[in-house]
Amino acid sequence: MTKHQKRLSVPNSWPVERKTNTFTVKADSGPHGEAGVPLVILLRDVLGYVDSKKEARYALNQDTVLVNGVAVSDEQRPIGMFDIVAFTERDEYYRVFPDEGGRLSLTPIDEADAGSKLGKIVGKRQVTGGETQLTLHDGQTLQLEDAADYGGNDSLVVSNEGTEIVAHFPYEEGALVTAVAGSHAGEVGEIEDIDVTPGSGSNTVTVTQDDGQFETIEEYVVVIDENFVGGDD
Repeated sequence: MTKHQKRLSVPNSWPVERKTNTFTVKADSGPHGEAGVPLVILLRDVLGYVDSKKEARYALNQDTVLVNGVAVSDEQRPIGMFDIVAFTERDEYYRVFPDEGGRLSLTPIDEADAGSKLGKIVGKRQVTGGETQLTLHDGQTLQLEDAADYGGNDSLVVSNEGTEIVAHFPYEEGALVTAVAGSHAGEVGEIEDIDVTPGSGSNTVTVTQDDGQFETIEEYVVVIDENFVGGDD
């Protein structure tokens, strides 16, 4: 299997220039599916902390680069939406957040905010023993005795240490959301209306902003709160 990815065919969310070279690094299997960006791209192309995969491997072997609270040694580990990337030696902490246009970018955050990450509920089912399993957008699963308050498309903030839910943002009219895909990716606003489509079609969402509104499908929006916008400026 090839270890390279043609730049022209990478997902739109990848923060790489498509016309500078023919190939770039291919992400290993892991969270976020095909949308996951190899960690080395963030280290090299976005932050400029390394110039090559070799330098990235050396940096990661120091155990000072954490993803969601865990030291990472694989430079091709996929990084995706709402992951927390920490550089403990530099005392730098970032949340992966879509910018306008849908490219994944790094938003600086405080160390206190780096201990948990946000996930959108994309699946909910009963499992053996009577517990409920919630599946988040990055593939993480949570098993809860009581999940009655949590519904599809809600967002949860989950502690990096264990699976403690530290915040819950319901998917409902009035909720603050960001679009993560489609022509409005990276835009933020409040849900004005949720239009339920009969049958198997996607429900549509009308999102209001200060200067207007836009419509998209609910798969393309994630509920957030004001702490997820603009970092700690």
